[in-house]
Amino acid sequence: MFTKIAVALDESPEAERALVVAIQLSKSLGAHLQAVTVMADLPPYTAFAAAADPSILGTLSGDRFAFYERFQADARSLALREGIELSTDLLDGEKVDAIIAFVHQHQIDLLVIGLHHRSLRVSRLWSTVYALAQDIPCSMLGVH
Repeated sequence: MFTKIAVALDESPEAERALVVAIQLSKSLGAHLQAVTVMADLPPYTAFAAAADPSILGTLSGDRFAFYERFQADARSLALREGIELSTDLLDGEKVDAIIAFVHQHQIDLLVIGLHHRSLRVSRLWSTVYALAQDIPCSMLGVH
């Protein structure tokens, strides 16, 4: 049924729960598992720092990339402890568009996402989930 599973991974506890579920599903189904992380943009105030020191943008971008590399390495370690090899991808861009493009490119059968609850970001969450559901060419599993 599902041979290629992807999990949308960010720094939230909900995404971590989604990763745990995706690992278990992958293990049960013998499916290939991939994690996709869309890197957050640098905060707008970095423009002020760049005005003072133009080299700071390179440093901040490098730190941002290193953070996400460590983040994904931790996810790979968690999966490996369960006997699952996790492929990871870091993406730039708008979250929904980047995930949809990833799903198309990798021919994903199931996308596992963490659902936020009781959060001030509820409206943003539901618009992301809704936008993904409208255009994603595969099944989605939301994990609380």
